[in-house]
Amino acid sequence: MTTLATETPIKTGETASLPTTQQKSEEFNWVFFVTIALFHLLALAAIAQSALHFRWSSVVVFLATWIVGQNVGIGMSYHRQLTHRGYVTPKWLEYLMAGCGTMALQGGPLYWVAVHRMHHQYTDKPGDPHSPRDGAWWSHMGWILSGSLHNESKVLSRYAPDLAKDSAHQWLSRFHWLPVTIVGVGLLLAGAAFGGWGCGISWALWGVFLRVTIGMHVTWLVNSATHMWGSRRFETRDDSTNNWLIALLTGGEGWHNNHHAHPVSARHGMAWYELDFNYMGIQLLELLGLARNVHALDAKAALAKSQGR
Repeated sequence: MTTLATETPIKTGETASLPTTQQKSEEFNWVFFVTIALFHLLALAAIAQSALHFRWSSVVVFLATWIVGQNVGIGMSYHRQLTHRGYVTPKWLEYLMAGCGTMALQGGPLYWVAVHRMHHQYTDKPGDPHSPRDGAWWSHMGWILSGSLHNESKVLSRYAPDLAKDSAHQWLSRFHWLPVTIVGVGLLLAGAAFGGWGCGISWALWGVFLRVTIGMHVTWLVNSATHMWGSRRFETRDDSTNNWLIALLTGGEGWHNNHHAHPVSARHGMAWYELDFNYMGIQLLELLGLARNVHALDAKAALAKSQGR
């Protein structure tokens, strides 16, 4: 069973007649292909350089930028706060965390949030932008390379009207490439000052190219793998599963069946053994008085709610 809204390919630029869901496009996304190919090559360069001269400082840079971009930016901000409004922070912190999300180079907040809301509206049904029912490759990367949804698409504002009318999120969406560029240059110069140009190049390769490349695939595994392999606590009307490995890699996003059953819950790991580092980050913000209205369900409460008790 395919889930694409239509079998008729469309041309990029036909915004006046675009439907409000994903379609296959007859125009290949060469800009993304060239960009991601370059990032993969430079990620391999990071590994090759480290094989010749390993630096623990580069590992520290990788972990620090990973936490900022993947955990804070994608998991805590783009996903649990902006998409599902699972908790509230002061606006300055919301914008700062969304800026962290751009560090993952997965598009601006408007694009990311709109696509994910579309996914929840049509999960594994016609209109889902990246369902494995259209193929594992499609759900992982194909939907970006050959799909109709792009960062500048006017269709997206229908799914994220709250962000579309917010000037700060509009700016971040338009210049989503700028923060990671500034960080990359900063890492190059800081590393050079710390240990010479070899160190600067290593910091930039590990902190931008290797980290972004792995981060993209980890996020895409939530779209693909967690709709194919794993366990199911809740009988949802989709193929979502809980996958412990993807959860470990993403800081908790792999408890995907829990999430699809209760999308507003900022807590995805609903049992003590379901590690959810992203929710721990939200708990820390709440402890510091920087987060409020945190929606959080444990397994018992979530099951009772699902069963109408």
